[in-house]
Parts: sequence; C-alpha cells; structure tokens
Amino acid sequence: MNKILLLILIVCCAALSAFGQNKITRDQYINKYKDISIKEMKEFGIPASITLAQGILESDNGNSTLARKAKNHFGIKCHSSWTGSTFTHDDDRPNECFRKYKSAEQSFYDHSKFLIKHKRYALLFDFKITDYKSWAKGLKKAGYATNSKYDKLLVKIIEENRLYIYDNKKYKQTTPNNQVEPVEYLADDVDDYAVNPFGENVLYENRIDYIVVKEGDSFEAIAQKHGVRAWQLYKYNELTNGVQPVEGQRIYLQPKRKKADVKYKNHTVKAEESMYSISQQYGIKLKSLYKINSIELGAQPEIGTKLSLRKKVKK
Repeated sequence: MNKILLLILIVCCAALSAFGQNKITRDQYINKYKDISIKEMKEFGIPASITLAQGILESDNGNSTLARKAKNHFGIKCHSSWTGSTFTHDDDRPNECFRKYKSAEQSFYDHSKFLIKHKRYALLFDFKITDYKSWAKGLKKAGYATNSKYDKLLVKIIEENRLYIYDNKKYKQTTPNNQVEPVEYLADDVDDYAVNPFGENVLYENRIDYIVVKEGDSFEAIAQKHGVRAWQLYKYNELTNGVQPVEGQRIYLQPKRKKADVKYKNHTVKAEESMYSISQQYGIKLKSLYKINSIELGAQPEIGTKLSLRKKVKK
C-alpha cells in the first residue's frame, strides 16, 4: 500500500512540476497578445491596455482553466443569447456556463463585441482611449466583475507593466495589422456577435446597427424582419410616427449616441445636407449635434460650415 501511495505521490508531483514549467509568464502573455489588443483597439475603440489588463487578470496570464480549456480569456459567461460552444466551470456558483472558443483570438474579438453590444458599457466609449483609469472605473461601475477593487487591480497591472504605451497611436506594432491572424467563426460555433442578431444586410456605424431602405420597405416590415418594434424605429431615428422610409435612407435599429465614433472629429456641411441628415450619417442624436456645436435647435448651418462631431464648441 505504501508503495502505491508513493507512486501516486511521484506522479502527482511530476504533473505539477510539468504544469509549472509550462505556465505562461506575464511578459510572455503581453508579448503574445499585445498586437491583437492593438488591432481590437483600432477597430472598436477599446484601449489596448484595458484589453490586456483584463485578459491578464481574468485568465491568470493565460493559465486559468477557462483560458486553457475553453480559450476564454475574459471570463464571459454564456448568457441567454449565446448559441456557440459552452464550458462548465465553478465561479460565483458551482457549474456555471461559460463561452468556449476555437482560439484565444476569438475570445479577444468577442470581448470587444460584448462591451460594444451591451448598453451598460456605453458610458465607457465617452472616455478617451488614453484614459485607462476612467475605463477601469467605468468597467467596475458597469458591473463587469463583482470584485470591489476591480478597477484598482486593472490600473495596477497597467502601470506595473507599462501597458499604456500600447494605447499610443505612435506605438509601432511588432506585427502589422494585416499580418495578425484573422478571427474566423466556424458554422458550428457562432454567436450573436459574430453573426449579427438583426439578420443579414445589417451595417454598422458608431457602434450602432443600421439598414439601408430598399424599394417597397415599410417601418412595419423592417421591424418585423429585424426583431424590433416599429415605434422603436421611429424613436431611434427621430422621426414622426406615421411617416414611411424612403429608398436609400439609413435607418438605425438601435439608439443613436451623443457623439460620433472616435475616428470622426469634424464634418464640413455640403449642399443639400441638413443637421438631421448629418446626425443620421454619423449616428449622433440630433439634439446632441446641436448642443455640441452650440447651435439653436432647428437652425440649419450654411454650406461650408465646419461642425464638430465630438467635442463641444464654445461660442
């Protein structure tokens, strides 16, 4: 019996030793995933430092059970809308359902889409990409994690490892964007973020889904096809009830935002453009566009007027 126990002990020690040797260090994790984090930042406007810090914290530098067995680096649970592969794991409660990915890159991509698609995280995108402290506090406020010190932990990781350098547009990637491995979702492992929940022919502006009206479309038909209500379409697009869409018109399927996407700063008014058409072009609420530019509500700017799309203009 003693020999058997000794053998079991030797095998367990060997397994633990092998795992210890194979553990990823924090530096290795950063070097491995910084380029994909920068790519996500450029595409979705989420600071690379925040993405990396969350990945480090949530996955224990890529060594957690979730990261190793489910390629889940951000602890994202299944939620009711998830239709992809799953992984059962003890967390706040026993046997909780977590998302399972084909690769770590899919996990990073889904993390970005997760933050963008949920309204409670909308406040984050009003912060500058370089303001990692506000992003960390915002994630805590929005309830990303239950840890009361979540924001402080993220900031500590960012500052100790100088992750903020990756938020700088002048930082030179070791791997160009076009050489970063693309994220591919397979037919049997897709989710409501990789495949748009609003269906086919849905486009994207300012983190908002929209469609372009085709001949014969009505708000009732659009609403039915994309799983929303007609009154929501009127509200989201700031239109009077009863009017019908015009072919070629942009119709948002979600509420517009208070500012344009970070890649847009200004717009020069062209012939036949109105404040409303500009607000639709960039996905900005009409009242917000007036407010940002300190223009009286209802007034129309002259051709050649330069409108601010994000920063309030002082008059």
